[in-house]
Amino acid sequence: MISHDAIWLAIDQLAERAGFSTSGLARKAGLDPTAFNRSKRVSPEGKPRWPSTESLSKVLTVTGASMGDFVAIIETREYVVAPAQGGGARPIPLIGLAQAGRDGYFDDAGFPAGAGWDEVRFPDVHPIDDHTYALEIQGDSMLPLYRDGDIIVVSPAAQLRKGDRVVAKTRNGEVMAKELARKTIQKVELKSLNPAHSDRVLSTDEILWIARILWVSQ
Repeated sequence: MISHDAIWLAIDQLAERAGFSTSGLARKAGLDPTAFNRSKRVSPEGKPRWPSTESLSKVLTVTGASMGDFVAIIETREYVVAPAQGGGARPIPLIGLAQAGRDGYFDDAGFPAGAGWDEVRFPDVHPIDDHTYALEIQGDSMLPLYRDGDIIVVSPAAQLRKGDRVVAKTRNGEVMAKELARKTIQKVELKSLNPAHSDRVLSTDEILWIARILWVSQ
């Protein structure tokens, strides 16, 4: 499933790669300079606005990207998270995925707890909330999508939809990155990202929290 956020963030990344601001990209493509502004991505009633196929075609022409390039950005959600000492971007907490399974790092809603976290800086290309944080992948259980050392940016407050990639923590301390296949009042079905690992079906009572993955650095 291709989300509204993923489409717009892919356009943002193509603009950045080509050296344009979003307004500069729109102008170069012969569109209204405000066409790609964040305020235009949601209607006054709160409904998502999607770019037209004509607009996408013009963006690809201007940036020199192919449709395959565009789809690859959406599929991998690739984004390089700037080092903490960089300027201009918002600092967010960073913790190792293995540590996430221990007590004391998160509250029961999946929000970071306490202090003393490392930090990375997340570029201001996504409307992140105050509870957004980063986890560093450790090990190879999430191959081929996520590799050891990758940093995933997650939000426990983001709305969950079928097909979203998520991090879930069970009440016994197990932490896993999966794809949300289905969520009901009674159970949650999680599809494995690594074919060597099985899918999971958990009762809602077994799950402490689920956080949606927004981006991954690779």
